[in-house]
Amino acid sequence: MSLKLFFAPGACSFVPHAMLELSGVAFEPTLVKLHKGEQRSPEYLAMNPRGQVPVLVDDGEVITQIVAILLHLDARLPQAGILPASGLARTRALSTLAWMNNTVHPTFTHVFMPQKFTDDEAAQKAIRAFAASSYRGLLGEIEAMAEKAAPWLCGDQPTVLDAYALTLLRWGGIAGVDPTSMPATWDLAQRFAALPAVARVIERERLQLNVYQPSA
Repeated sequence: MSLKLFFAPGACSFVPHAMLELSGVAFEPTLVKLHKGEQRSPEYLAMNPRGQVPVLVDDGEVITQIVAILLHLDARLPQAGILPASGLARTRALSTLAWMNNTVHPTFTHVFMPQKFTDDEAAQKAIRAFAASSYRGLLGEIEAMAEKAAPWLCGDQPTVLDAYALTLLRWGGIAGVDPTSMPATWDLAQRFAALPAVARVIERERLQLNVYQPSA
């Protein structure tokens, strides 16, 4: 098995990055410097024409889109516990993963990159402000889940949901949400970050968990 993951520090690629490291399987983490536009290089676009991370290359086969990557890894590495194995627990985990990816994540995109939705600067400010308010509410839903963690979101072992919750809470700092105002999620994120395998990923990506800066 030859696995190569293209990731960008702090992006959603953290989720498969963390799960691969937790699995213990050998893989090649490959940094993509978004701020330098490496995702728009001819070489990268030949692999992923959308110019996005993450990208997983499995024995030469290119897989894009985070949910597809996670499901592929779950099938390839059933021993890793990336998702619950079966039954209602798996269904509920997939439901939450889909919601994180298709609702919470895009809401943050409206905060972070409102220029993707309009070229009108005034409209961009309005989009950013509205999305930031919505994002706080969505983090509140994750907080309610974290309050019931036992000890992880899916029970007795960490899964993709814990990795995604950490990522989304971290982004909250950029959206003006103090992560410590979500104490259950903040505790979950800190415990997940403290796992030795995840700590290696955080060091590799040079991440700071709390990036919130109070407005003056």
